[in-house]
Parts: sequence; structure tokens; C-alpha cells
Amino acid sequence: MPKSQRPNAGRSAYFRNRESLLAMTASAALLAGLSSADALPFNVAPAAPQAQAGRPVVKTNRLASREKPAKAKANTDDVAAKAKGLLSVIISLDKQRLTLYSDGQPIAHSHISTGVPGHPTPTGVFSVIQKDRWHHSNIYSNAPMYFMQRITWSGVAMHEGVVPNHPASHGCIRMPGAFARQMWGITRLGVRVIITHGEVTPVAISNERLFTLRREPAEPKAEAQATLPETVGGTFSALELAQLSAARRNGQASNTTVVDVSKPLAPALDAMAYALETPRETTGPEFKPVEPPKPLKPGPISVFISRKEGKLFVRKGFDPVFDAPVTFEDPNRPLGTHVFTALAVNDDNTTLRWNVVSMPGAGSAPVKVKKLVKGKRVEAPAAPVVASPSNATEALDRVTIPQDALERISELMSPGASLIISDKGLGGETGKGTDFIVLTR
Repeated sequence: MPKSQRPNAGRSAYFRNRESLLAMTASAALLAGLSSADALPFNVAPAAPQAQAGRPVVKTNRLASREKPAKAKANTDDVAAKAKGLLSVIISLDKQRLTLYSDGQPIAHSHISTGVPGHPTPTGVFSVIQKDRWHHSNIYSNAPMYFMQRITWSGVAMHEGVVPNHPASHGCIRMPGAFARQMWGITRLGVRVIITHGEVTPVAISNERLFTLRREPAEPKAEAQATLPETVGGTFSALELAQLSAARRNGQASNTTVVDVSKPLAPALDAMAYALETPRETTGPEFKPVEPPKPLKPGPISVFISRKEGKLFVRKGFDPVFDAPVTFEDPNRPLGTHVFTALAVNDDNTTLRWNVVSMPGAGSAPVKVKKLVKGKRVEAPAAPVVASPSNATEALDRVTIPQDALERISELMSPGASLIISDKGLGGETGKGTDFIVLTR
């Protein structure tokens, strides 16, 4: 038979035969795989993979890995939704735990790692004074301290880090990465941070000695207007005295009074122009223009009452405003350290809703020490008894604040304001760009 008459002859027939052969080969391979010892029915789950020599088996769950970020985001959103009130942070060194509060209610907890005995974390009253998302240490070899929230300029901060189940830092407060990121996103400068060895919680308090609101500033006293050079009346008195001195130099009568001189000397000459053109006295006082008062920075005020200093101090926006002396009932008895926070204005638009955190502390009992004196055992006198500190209500009742200082504070009061009463004084950590920092250790 000629080649051209054979069946399936030609180039197209060759490719058709090739495709059929490939399909048959694939079917055979599939059937061989299903009939192998490793093949299982479709309704039976495959066995766990066997570990190869030197390589551990890693079990993966793609569905779970896709769900974890969504769950973490949901938790973050949940905490952010609860953080609508006034935030504060309380850290327990003994528990190695941080609690975030909103209006005195706990909304989040986290395990932390604080300073080792050689580099302890200080205890006391602090606040967030700086935040840096990508901070690196300028002390410890440029170590990363992301989501940093500084509480002292000397180097103590809350930040992301390794958190074992024990203290491990050089004084900072390490937090797990997820929680550090979460808290960094919802806190602001000025958030109060309290660090104690024990565990304390905010409690509501109501006391008539707590500061109230005063919407309208007090009117200046009339006598001050008449005498002080800083007031309008005082300024005109100074100008009149200058005019009187100039009149005497020009030969006017000696019985000329201040009132006579203060009258206009010419239609186009007023008292201010006359004073400016009059030669300056070489022996009299030099009057300087009054500088306008420096505007206060925004934000709530902080008040610190120190038994050690015997004073009351006021700060606003991390800047000092004024201080005033205060007195104490039973001044030798400890007050303790108490942090009062104004949360909101009550319905009367005058009083405020407060809570308080009292730092742990107690007086020491007398101790008798036995000594040997020439073979005889003699009991040394007992150490003086230190009375236990006052509670928050007693501390308020023992402080007497001058009325003018109370009025100035009431004019500056707002939700978010705080009052610290303590036996401690102004330490070196309180300074430029800080709120009051009270170290209790």
C-alpha cells in the first residue's frame, strides 16, 4: 500500500496520536498513585507527615494564621473603644504587672519585666513626658526600645522588650510588643503613671476640701489698683510724679500739686506725651513698662502639697505656675502619699468627681536592741515610734491652704486635674518639661 494511503497519515495525525498517548500515561500514573500503599479514601484524613532526618516537622494551619491578625486587631479595637475616659497606669513590681485604667476602671492588663536589684525601677508618682515610636537607647549600645513612653529624663521609660517571668531590665518597664504597640497608640503626654511594690487601685472619694470650679476670675482688689505700679492706677500715679518733677525744674511754684500738674499744659499735649518728652531723672526711680503676663500652656493643672517643703506647688502644661505656703495639723505625723484625680464635672457645674490612689506604707514598730556592757546585758532604749501615715481623707483634713491660693486654683480647675499630697519633697526628677515626679523609694 502506498504511504500516502495509509490510515492516520500526515502531520496532523502524528500530533493526535501524541496527545492520546500523553493522556493515557497521565491516567495510568493517577491510578498507580491511588493504588499505592500511601493512598487513602477521600473520607479518611491523611496521616501526619513523617520527620526527615535532621529536619523537624512544622505543622501549619493556614486558616488559623489568617485569623490571628484579625483577632489581634479586634482586641486592640476593643481596648481603644474602652479608653474614652481619663487614662492612668498602675504598675506593681511585686506582681510584675501593668494595669491600664480609664476613669478609674481597669481596661487592660499586661505582664511586664522591670529592673533587676542592681538597677531597680523607682517607685512613686510619674507621668508620660515623651513618646517615641522608633526609639533607640542612648545609654545601652543603641538598643531598640520601640513604642517608648518616657517617665523620667534620667532614663526610665515603658517600652517594647523581652518579657521573661521575672525582673530583667536596667530600670525600664518592658512590655510585650503587641501590648506596647496597643498602649502607645491610645495614651497621650501627661498620662499618670504610679509604680508601687504592692498592688493599689483607684477608689472614689468625696470631700469638701477637694478643689472646686470657679468659672469667673476674682476681681482685683481696689487698693491694689491705687498703689501698685503694675495696675492702671499705679501707672498714672507714676506719670503724675514725673510731671511734678519736671514742673519744679522749670521754676513753677513750690506749692504746685500733683493734680495741678496733671492737667493738660497745651491742647495738643497729653500726659503720656509729656512724660515721654520729659528728661529722665538721674536720681529718681526708673519706671519700666509692664510686661503682659505669660500665657499658660493648655492642659489640666497639677497641684503638689509637700509636708517636707511646707508648700503647695502648681504646674500646668509641665510648667510651674505658682507656689504658696501651707500648714499641717500634727506636722510630725506622716501624711503618706496620695494621688487625687478629678475625673468629671458634677451636675452642679461646681464640684468635681474624684478618685484617689494611696501608696502603700506603714510606720515601723519600736525595736529594742540588747547590748553587752562590761559583761552585763543592757537593753538599749527603744527607737521612737513612727506613727502610721494618714489615709486619704485624713491627709486632706490635715492641710490648711491659704484662701487666695484656693481661689487661684479654683480658677484653673478642670477635669483631668490632679492633687498629690506627700511627705516627700520636690526631687531632682521634677524639672523642665515634667509634671510633678514624687519618688517614694
